Amino acid sequence: MKNTKISPDVKKRVEKLRETIRHHDKKYYGEAQPEISDFEYDRLYRELKDMEEEYPSLKTKDSPTQKVGESTSKHFKTVAHRVPMLSLDNTYSLEELKEFDERVQKGLGGEKYQYVCELKIDGVSIELVYLKGELAHAITRGDGEKGDDVLENVRNIPGLPAKLKGQGIPDRVEIRGEVFFTAKDFEAVNEDRENRELPLFANPRNTASGTLKTIDPNEAAKKPLHILLYYVFSPGKLPFGTQEESLEWLKKMGFPEDKHYRLCRNIGQVHDYCGEHEKKRGQIGFDCDGVVLKIDDFKQRERLGETSKIPRWAIAFKFAAQKAETTLKVIILQVGRTGAITPVAELEPVLLEGTTVSRATLHNEDEIARKDLRVGDRVIVEKGGMVIPKVLQSLPEKRKGNEKVFKMPSVCPVCDSKLEREEGEAAWRCENAACEAQVERRIEHFCARDAMDIRGAGPAVVKQLLDEKLIRDYADLYTLKQSDVADLERKAEKSAQNLIGQIEESRKRTLGRLLFGLGIRHVGVHVAEILATRYKDLWAVSEASEEELTAIDGIGPIVAHSIVAFFAKAANVKILKKIEKGGVNVKRLKEEEPSGEQPFLGKTFVFTGELKGYSRKEGEDLVKKLGAKAAGSVSKLTSYVVAGEAAGSKLKKAKELGVEILDEAGFEKIVKKYK
Repeated sequence: MKNTKISPDVKKRVEKLRETIRHHDKKYYGEAQPEISDFEYDRLYRELKDMEEEYPSLKTKDSPTQKVGESTSKHFKTVAHRVPMLSLDNTYSLEELKEFDERVQKGLGGEKYQYVCELKIDGVSIELVYLKGELAHAITRGDGEKGDDVLENVRNIPGLPAKLKGQGIPDRVEIRGEVFFTAKDFEAVNEDRENRELPLFANPRNTASGTLKTIDPNEAAKKPLHILLYYVFSPGKLPFGTQEESLEWLKKMGFPEDKHYRLCRNIGQVHDYCGEHEKKRGQIGFDCDGVVLKIDDFKQRERLGETSKIPRWAIAFKFAAQKAETTLKVIILQVGRTGAITPVAELEPVLLEGTTVSRATLHNEDEIARKDLRVGDRVIVEKGGMVIPKVLQSLPEKRKGNEKVFKMPSVCPVCDSKLEREEGEAAWRCENAACEAQVERRIEHFCARDAMDIRGAGPAVVKQLLDEKLIRDYADLYTLKQSDVADLERKAEKSAQNLIGQIEESRKRTLGRLLFGLGIRHVGVHVAEILATRYKDLWAVSEASEEELTAIDGIGPIVAHSIVAFFAKAANVKILKKIEKGGVNVKRLKEEEPSGEQPFLGKTFVFTGELKGYSRKEGEDLVKKLGAKAAGSVSKLTSYVVAGEAAGSKLKKAKELGVEILDEAGFEKIVKKYK
């Protein structure tokens, strides 16, 4: 019998776990900036799951344990999965694999069975839907029930057939798999970013996710995505009945071949496969974080069934993050385009997951102090799941006495201006906007591939242009002549011609790219795309208030404040006017127009109480689809409060503030024609 007495400490711990997991879900899925390893995340998740099983009354529908994947995006059409895309249960223990096998034995009543083992690609789940043989949809996992149709961004992936050919192909075939970067391609992308001194992508998985969610298919096509498929089903009859046969069928249809799978006749062979591939994971060629074992026979899968979230016929064995010991040789300081000072560890080169690691970010002064890292220390470095290497800890027991404690200098390492640290922030900053490093980084950022894509203006060229006083800011790029560039040291005439051609081409870039290229603090690619969808041109963005910006779904108070502060500076506005005068597009282009009707753009809805026709999430999803923001609390900026039965404090506050209140019939009336 479950324990029904629940202490306040237990309740507090459950809420803390949920808050922490939601934070890391947002960093992983929404921002592509994971802060912890998969192992650390899974530990938190399992603790929450165990506590909810011990105290069932604490389990809620919105708990992270009851959800799958990430939310959908308003920039793409939302499509329902005919069959929900479930998560897999996972383990780091071979003993737990044995326990899983015992449950399978019991579920099949002693009947003979076998497994197919496949490598667990750390990519982005996708569902391809073929109708009458034609590729019709490419749907992301989303929340498991529905996802984004990113078909146009998937079409150009090598080896993906646009049409299935052969006999006996059902009218509807659904195929699931993973979209990913190979290790070689991912390193090339990051090497390019490092050369431009742009922030490195954290890992291949999030980079693949961001590529699939790119609004412009031409931009998505520039990144070298790959795909492997592993699951085929259909409402019609398929010409196979096992997993192994389905993989061979995929190969026959022309899909990329999975050369790593293996048929295992017992759990001992499964253990061998897991051990073998964990040892050689760095040699596989793509980011692999484990092994998935599945019952081979489809009829046996049906007998084993599934829960609301996971199948009972499959499980993932996760590899532990790899670590290595090396020496922290020196701590250098990098000055970013916003003036942030980032300490970076220069390490004695060490081989980790098939690549040589010689540098690792240390984030900030507090992080160095917390880990007690000293120059000369022997340290442990981790590179779990191909995340950017990080220094986990120092080894004080190996100190020889000549190690040096790091102390942040009081002045900028480039311009000698005094460093400042705002209350509540971890980073020290150089507030000198004319600091050469900042100016240089801002121009490099403006020219970056995801911004204005002026590839000929790499770090070396930008430095030369500044040294020769040919430019002072990124607007000056549009005043350059071919003769100016050709006079630069070692710049051939053809290279100069190419650079001027790229600058000319960049005048036609989208508003979203321009907004990202301006280097506004906290405004990444995604926020820039949101702004371009919401506003008709650059000047409309410049006139937006913090309140107006905060009301837009996806833009919080910190980002809103940063945007307003940027446009409030006369020096910035002067540069923007130079950019427009230089012929750069500052208007929203056709491909950036909001998709579908958005009658509630700029409106904010709050749902409270119990509605009969909608769950709270369904109501929120509907108004978001129509352009509104769904908020959790009532303020003077709230447009409507939708109040169901037993509405409480939110309804009371809405009345106090004079916010318009809709009952369910009133809400249904204003949304009916858009459903």
